[in-house]
Amino acid sequence: MKRKNDRGFPDRAAIVAFIKANPGKVGTREIAREFGLKNADRIELKRMLRELADDGLVKKKRHAISEPDSLPPTLVADITGRDADGELVASPTEWDEVESGEPPKILITMPRRPKPGTAAGVGDRALLRVERSDETEGPAYRGHIIKVFDKTKSRILGVFRSLPEGGGRIIPVDKKSADRELNIAPTETHGAQDGDLVSVDIIRSRGFGLASGRVKEKLGSVKSEKAISLIAIYAHDIPLQFRPAAEREAEAAEPATLKGREDWRDVPLVTIDPPDAKDHDDAVHAQPDPDPNNKGGFIVDVAIADVSFYVRPGTALDRDALDRGNSVYFPDRVVPMLPERISNNLCSLVPGEPRGALAVRMIIGPDGRKRSHSFHRILMRSAAKLNYAQAQAAIDGRPDDTTGPLLDPILRPLYAAYACVKRARDERDPLNLDLPERKILLKSDGTVDRVVVPDRLDAHKLIEEFMILANVAAAEMLEKKSLPLIYRVHDEPTLEKVHALAEFLETLDVPFAKGGALRPALFNRVLAQLEGHDHFPLVSEVVLRAQAQAEYSSENYGHFGLNLRRYAHFTSPIRRYADLVVHRALVRALGLGEGALPDTETPETLSEVAAHISVTERRAMKAERETVDRLIAHHLADRIGSSFQGRVSGVTRAGLFVKLAETGADGLIPIRSLGTEYFNYDEGRHALVGTRSGTMHQLGDVVDVRLIEAAPIAGALRFELLSSSSGETAPRGRRSSGPQRRPSFKAHPGRSPDKKRKPDKPKKPGKGKKAKGKSKGKGQKGKAW
Repeated sequence: MKRKNDRGFPDRAAIVAFIKANPGKVGTREIAREFGLKNADRIELKRMLRELADDGLVKKKRHAISEPDSLPPTLVADITGRDADGELVASPTEWDEVESGEPPKILITMPRRPKPGTAAGVGDRALLRVERSDETEGPAYRGHIIKVFDKTKSRILGVFRSLPEGGGRIIPVDKKSADRELNIAPTETHGAQDGDLVSVDIIRSRGFGLASGRVKEKLGSVKSEKAISLIAIYAHDIPLQFRPAAEREAEAAEPATLKGREDWRDVPLVTIDPPDAKDHDDAVHAQPDPDPNNKGGFIVDVAIADVSFYVRPGTALDRDALDRGNSVYFPDRVVPMLPERISNNLCSLVPGEPRGALAVRMIIGPDGRKRSHSFHRILMRSAAKLNYAQAQAAIDGRPDDTTGPLLDPILRPLYAAYACVKRARDERDPLNLDLPERKILLKSDGTVDRVVVPDRLDAHKLIEEFMILANVAAAEMLEKKSLPLIYRVHDEPTLEKVHALAEFLETLDVPFAKGGALRPALFNRVLAQLEGHDHFPLVSEVVLRAQAQAEYSSENYGHFGLNLRRYAHFTSPIRRYADLVVHRALVRALGLGEGALPDTETPETLSEVAAHISVTERRAMKAERETVDRLIAHHLADRIGSSFQGRVSGVTRAGLFVKLAETGADGLIPIRSLGTEYFNYDEGRHALVGTRSGTMHQLGDVVDVRLIEAAPIAGALRFELLSSSSGETAPRGRRSSGPQRRPSFKAHPGRSPDKKRKPDKPKKPGKGKKAKGKSKGKGQKGKAW
């Protein structure tokens, strides 16, 4: 029986239960039909659905209503306000509003006597332990504070521009705030000079006119060589300096010796890295297995720098490493997770020098499957330092002075072992999204020289596959020993994203089976049948966007992209804290000596670490991406009016986001500049469709554009459309999401515009007009997987 209130209207619990029982496309019409609601009840129903969405009990996106995405048991959240009872309310820090709608609310449950470090207020960021609420009133989740990260801030980062009469203006570096300048009085400049990058405290905001600020700190001139990356470092609070205690611990560290280690110095392990790599934390070796019972098989050794020997739990080095979570790689600098004494010296597997390492020896069968593995704490000596192109050239018949002597004894066995494990890899059929990765090459003054796409070589794939095998072995060993660990997990796409992808592929007459178990092979088949087709880049982009984001977790739910049941990061402890935790766990599990994971570490404590380093990883990715945007915007600033070819990389109500073929730069074509008619946003087609002409601009279209504006500090570019490869019209009668208003330019290239910005009013539609024209870094060690 349907539950109703005194007015005969369904209660909240009944509506939520109906939505949960009918996954897929449930809208206001279906709910009204289910509960027998008349037209007069629609206003009340919409109000109730809005309340349920605000509380996070349902997810409302466009015209569809569904059960909200589940939150992980531990996450980082921002405390945004208080409810009617004065209780704190939070929202997840990392949440994609474009893909998942409004973020769910979390009601903070505070104990009578908070533990030190857990007292929080509105504006704070905190690590929470989260669980679903049993109540149908109020937020869908309840959270308990584990740790408060940082307190309320009213400080921004910007560039100081002096005024003739004294004082100056601050131009914020944040793209969303780039048009919100601050006024600085002559007495509040703190000695800042024109062009200085400064942090500013907001001291007064006004409803009209400029807000006022006070320069708090001078960070250097934007004209300096490394100013662009410095902006991202300060904007994202990335620690730049190590604590003095950590530096002292690093300087006092002694090289590893044979004490407590196996002697592998005669095993000819080699490192294969990018040519500009500063640290070398993994080395490989392979040989045919002499065991007659494994004819055609191989023995593969992967040795990883023994960081756990130097960075002990609870030390200053450990605290700094955990705070950073990972190294951050910019085109002009690296912000390392560990001091250089550790990362570039004692733990860098340089040729000819004895180095401590944690090694895994894997027995590979002739079918390419791993039969067994064993872990060893060793002292090794690298036989050579090679780069990918150098190793590949030797195999292709062009050895040099270094690789010539290594070709037969070392390189050929490595490639033969890779050919073997590739059979199992192909059979496993992981997600085959091998998208090109651009690399920025700089001049000596720190400006962009050119942007290149490095060749994708078998040398890259060889290292990737060996690292994946080692990572799997680490996870299997720790599970066998029943020790807690941090997994690298990657969830399968949500049903909503799969349905959206299927609907999109249907518009291209591409079959896609939505039923049955979800496997990477399902997506690979779609990509394979479109390879070489004009739609291939478009479909690759849409398939990528359908995927979940990989993260760290103390709970294992597998790795969808790699099609693996268990997976952990083991191969880069110099630059990732997750790998360091796995190393410590292996040392403890196998009784390998000093630097073991403490007994106090449990799945609960590691879940907190996993949540934190997942956030630092995303912080690093965002900072790296923004720095690239700013560098290229600087590079293109003197080419205003030039024409470029690109591809539509995003479609929103704001307009078209375009990625240039030459540099990979992202910029916006505002919707107001597409013509004199209205354009509707068709979510299913990832397109903007003209209401009069039917002209369709779609994700993946090849376009010619003219650069109209460049904002180097914000990293923003604005284009106008010259011609498009689309030129096609959408079928009449297909529903879109209504006329679109014209946003201002200050949207964020490459992602959704600022939702809080109020768009300009639309002009009256005019005559329609068709567009003219024709109708991966360091391999697996650097991937987001």
